[in-house]
Order: sequence, then structure tokens, then C-alpha cells
Amino acid sequence: MLVLSRRPQQSFVIGHDIVITVLEVNGDNVRIGIKAPRDVDIHREEVYLELQQANQSAASPSAGALAAFTRRASKAPEGEEEPPAPPAD
Repeated sequence: MLVLSRRPQQSFVIGHDIVITVLEVNGDNVRIGIKAPRDVDIHREEVYLELQQANQSAASPSAGALAAFTRRASKAPEGEEEPPAPPAD
């Protein structure tokens, strides 16, 4: 981890287009400003972790849903035990 010391109104640059500015220091609190392109997602770490967990939960099917899908997928359509024969020429 890179550790930098900055005073209020001083900045540092990440890459070519992200600028982080220390706006205010008040005891244990530090306010920062971030200038970045609109396509760069910026989240507080706790929010980012919650989003990751929610995405993981949404992408993982429940055991019941998975079992129901497996049952449906393994059943042949009613009345069709074998695929129909191709038409004769």
C-alpha cells in the first residue's frame, strides 16, 4: 500500500485522469474530493462489499430452485419418450 501525506487543498493523481484532493481534516475525519471520468465507479469500501455480496447472492441459485430446475430438465416432454423419426423421402 502506498501511503501519502497531504494537507488540505493538496491533491494526488491516479493514472492520467483521476485526481484526489484533501478538502478538510477535522480530528479523525478527512473529507476528500474525487475528480474522475463518469465511467469510473467510485464507492466507499463498505458499500462496495455490500454490492459484491448482493451480486453474489443474486447469481447463486437457492438449493430449492436448483433442484426444481434439475427435475424439470431431466423430464422428457409428456407423450414423447423418444424423439420423432425423420420424415421418409
